[in-house]
Amino acid sequence: MGGILLNREQIMEIIPHRDPFLLVDEVLELEAGRRVLAVKRVRADEYYFRGHFPQEKVMPGVLIVEALAQAGAVAILSMEEHRGKIAYFGGIDKARFREKVVPGDALTLEVSLDRLRRRAGTGRAEARIGEKLVCRCEILFAVGV
Repeated sequence: MGGILLNREQIMEIIPHRDPFLLVDEVLELEAGRRVLAVKRVRADEYYFRGHFPQEKVMPGVLIVEALAQAGAVAILSMEEHRGKIAYFGGIDKARFREKVVPGDALTLEVSLDRLRRRAGTGRAEARIGEKLVCRCEILFAVGV
């Protein structure tokens, strides 16, 4: 892995998400339409920790999957034919969570796009903390006009 390829500002030029719902901080590797490796740095002041759970802050699994979907959207919307569009979350299959994600963790998000048709596709997604697998799932998406 090299350094940062895209920072938050550059990511926001590609996908429409904004705070407090932008869940990708950096892109480290990018093959438009094929693969992305990104990072979400989990901070103690994230809005969802106020209620999940105040006594033991744990990042909700649905937000881990959303972070993976946003990383995948960067790969899709970086394609010339999809620039300026929105990638909609179409579904999640085979999601499994193996570890807790807590403040201070750097969540590595890797999405490989399997089938990419004109306006829809699927991808294999994994989130890790270091070498530890946190979440694995398949994501489905559709690209809006």
